[in-house]
Amino acid sequence: MKHTYLPKLWFLLFFICCTLSAAAQGTVSGRVLDEKQQALPGVTVIIEGTQLGSSTNAEGQFLIQNVPAGAQTVVTSFVGYSTQRVPVNVANGQTTSVSDITLGENTTLLNEAVVVGYGVQRRQDVTGSIASVQAKDFVPGQVTNPEQLVQGKVSGVNITTGGGAPGAATTIRIRGGSSLNANNDPLYVIDGVAVDKGGISGASNPLSLINPNDIESITILKDASALAIYGNRASNGVVLITTKRGLQGEKLTVNFSSQTSVSRPFKTYEVLGADEFRSLIQANGIPSQVATLGTANTNWQDEIFRTAMTYDNNVSLTGNLGKLPFRVSYGNLYQDGIVITNNLKRNTGSVSLSPVILDGHLKIDVNAKGTQLKNRFIDNGQIGNALFYDPTQPVRSAEAQFAPFGGYFQYLTPAGVPLTLAPGNPVAALRNTNNVSDVKRFIGNVQLDYKFHFLPELRANLNLATDISRGEGSTTNSVTDFGNFNSAATNINQNGRYFQYKQNKDMRLLDFYLAYNKQLGENTKFDIQAGYSYQKFEEEGPLFLPYRFDRTTLFTAGQELTVAGYYNPYLLISYFGRANLSVKDRYLLTATLRNDRTSRFLEDEQSGYFPAVGLGWRLKGENFLADNASVTELKLRAGYGLTGQQEIGGPFDALPRYVTGRSGVQYQFGVDANGNPIFVPTLRPSGYNPELRWETTSTLNVGLDWGLLDNRLSGTIDAYERETTDLFANVFVPAGGLSNQLNRNVGSLRNRGIEFAINAVPVRGESFTWDLNFNAAYNKTEITDLGRQQEGFVGYQVEGIPGGTGSNIQIQSVGYPNNAYYVYQQVYGEDGRPVEGVYVDRNGDGQVNEQDLYRYKQRAPLATFGFTTNLTYKKLTLSAVLRANAGNYVYNSLAGNLANYANARTSTGFVGNLPVGIRDTGFRTQQILSDYYVENGSFIRGENITLGYNFGKIFREGTNLRVTAAVQNVFLITKYSGLDPEIFTGVDNNFYPRARTFTFGLNASF
Repeated sequence: MKHTYLPKLWFLLFFICCTLSAAAQGTVSGRVLDEKQQALPGVTVIIEGTQLGSSTNAEGQFLIQNVPAGAQTVVTSFVGYSTQRVPVNVANGQTTSVSDITLGENTTLLNEAVVVGYGVQRRQDVTGSIASVQAKDFVPGQVTNPEQLVQGKVSGVNITTGGGAPGAATTIRIRGGSSLNANNDPLYVIDGVAVDKGGISGASNPLSLINPNDIESITILKDASALAIYGNRASNGVVLITTKRGLQGEKLTVNFSSQTSVSRPFKTYEVLGADEFRSLIQANGIPSQVATLGTANTNWQDEIFRTAMTYDNNVSLTGNLGKLPFRVSYGNLYQDGIVITNNLKRNTGSVSLSPVILDGHLKIDVNAKGTQLKNRFIDNGQIGNALFYDPTQPVRSAEAQFAPFGGYFQYLTPAGVPLTLAPGNPVAALRNTNNVSDVKRFIGNVQLDYKFHFLPELRANLNLATDISRGEGSTTNSVTDFGNFNSAATNINQNGRYFQYKQNKDMRLLDFYLAYNKQLGENTKFDIQAGYSYQKFEEEGPLFLPYRFDRTTLFTAGQELTVAGYYNPYLLISYFGRANLSVKDRYLLTATLRNDRTSRFLEDEQSGYFPAVGLGWRLKGENFLADNASVTELKLRAGYGLTGQQEIGGPFDALPRYVTGRSGVQYQFGVDANGNPIFVPTLRPSGYNPELRWETTSTLNVGLDWGLLDNRLSGTIDAYERETTDLFANVFVPAGGLSNQLNRNVGSLRNRGIEFAINAVPVRGESFTWDLNFNAAYNKTEITDLGRQQEGFVGYQVEGIPGGTGSNIQIQSVGYPNNAYYVYQQVYGEDGRPVEGVYVDRNGDGQVNEQDLYRYKQRAPLATFGFTTNLTYKKLTLSAVLRANAGNYVYNSLAGNLANYANARTSTGFVGNLPVGIRDTGFRTQQILSDYYVENGSFIRGENITLGYNFGKIFREGTNLRVTAAVQNVFLITKYSGLDPEIFTGVDNNFYPRARTFTFGLNASF
């Protein structure tokens, strides 16, 4: 696909660089000290009313160039200190020195600037629920994905990693999910670019394509007052990611960081050992099964798990080229997974340019981030096979019958071919499979912010951006692979299998808005903005998928199995506006309106309106609190608004269409010149719903921001109710159509919750400082309507489990939380053990059948907690992060499916191992729908402990060296009997274990 807009972006970039010759008006220099007259490094220093700024070096010195001549005000700010404003008269062409600026401690946190949608605001002016985490507060240690930086740091934000694989997918839920079947992920906005919520083929987690070392801050918008500016994509929250960049006047600095990590499985599944298993089969098995036992003593989990190494190196240059502030960086990550053959390689590069020209009237931000990610994946099913596989068998064997399988032991018939239904050797399966991907991504934008010369209160902002992803990969099963053995092959090269995939995704964005701010007298100020947004997404699949062997047909070099490709575009066009009013810095009003149009729906349903209003009352400014020394800050907030959702299914679900037949649905039409069959794929009509329309979420939020004792104690409290109507759900439709189920707008869902965060500074001394943070959130979700249904309808059963055809363990029902478990109530004997096959007759009709299934607990946590502590003693620091979930339940699928004696006698010719749970039940057959296997998954996890030492300057002034040692996944306290209770789906099946990781790192700047 050609990108006609890219040459325009490059031309604009060239134009920008050519205009940087504007002459500087003057230079301002100075030094910033604390109350003890010690230098303060890292203080932000700006010229008020401009984008000109710098930060202090290790000696507290700063230098700001290109400052317009005349009267100016120097503003200094630093977290934990008061903000100072110092007037200065700048002389044209000269350097003006400012007297030493002293900052007092204990700044009000409400004076900090926070990132909001399409701009920034003072925290004290914010009326919505917003949480911001700066780089200095990120979770340390080995972090592959950006969301891990704030795990446990923000109340109401539940981040669940999908296992321990490098770059594993992560699920983020902000105040629970607002939909049943639509996309429940938050919107990610990176340096002002709203990126696609979906992933790209070949990358488990699209966020793994962003280097966490480039991130300066992460801000999370949670309520409608803050979210409505993003309208149609904001129902599940917004995550604003701001990357690092250079400042004017900043000296050239080289920063290098390197981390080396060692990871081992934190916990493995408990199964019977070889001797116990051998004795069990000999005592209870039939002779033919006893005869299959071997003499080995193999721990198959030890064979597939390993000690894994990670190397993460990053280098960046920050400074100025003449009058051009810049930052460039390069990162290289190599991470092995704790399962053999699994690894990730990532190379990233970024460039940011931040010039200010035209006498400070035009600010330009140019950002470019490129990533190449290479994965070698593993089949998680082999983790399950390692539990099930007979521990009395060896990994390898020298017997001739195993030579065609690479010398690995396998279950074979007397003819030397794979035994029907027998599992494959998990070590061999992992070694013989090469599942690799190569993903490239580029995110770039040019943002121009112009303050009009004739009307400085008016600004125009133009943001042009693109997000380009290319994903491709292949899976190769070697000719010795047990699962792809061709018994009809005439030579070994007819064994094995090859599969290839490709995907291209492109996004183009144009945002433009005008912003006007005005001070009316001494007490009133307002700002308004209005804008337009155009965003187009395009997704393309391959025109062919080449195979070398597809179990039955051998393809020679150059032959391809042709299948139809696909092209899925959709377009969003939006108009938005926002007004902020502040009276006496005490009475605050924010009003927002966004109109979105989406191409996903038919014309009559394309447009949606999403308004919001937020109110704030800063009580600290009132006379009755103004002189109260104990109360530092106190502000009430309230907001109400609507947000939207349109990401359901594909972009054409509202249109009649034909689609390519499912895999393998093709017809032979003749043969080619070589006599090979020619296959043509089929097309079939697809179900569609022309009545699809916006899913709408309304949110009411009430909050309180407070600070006591010079903010030695501060925090926030928020209570909310969120209701989604016209709920997207995949529901059954009457017979006679093109599909049994369709996406429809039906029903409603409600979330209610409360969340709070407390920050405390118990000790703040010259040598010793101690900071604490605790956050907690409670969220209850309830399905309130699912539309008209047939009599006897119990709900939509979801979340399939192994052990039975079409078995589901969860249900969506009115009056219950989404994804409640749908199970039988187990009966227990006098000894406290579950009685096999005996369940409670809940409806009292004298029999136990499907009418006695009941809704039991839920998979999502009712409450989440986070705790952080940081201690600093001179140059030594110690920090720890703990997380906890309460009220979440997990279905132990491995035990439900495998912890029974019948599992050990699955088929003639082989036997299977058993989980240790068999000791507690003695079950002879599967009881997969028993509530016995739905276990309390509440936990407390020691997420991270980090010890660091700052050596200070090295070689010369302005240099610095810091070393750290960290442990991740330190401990886990839980009643759950399985591997890990933190599983988003609530089903523990073939879960990739999280590792305990030890990391040593160093960070040097020059």
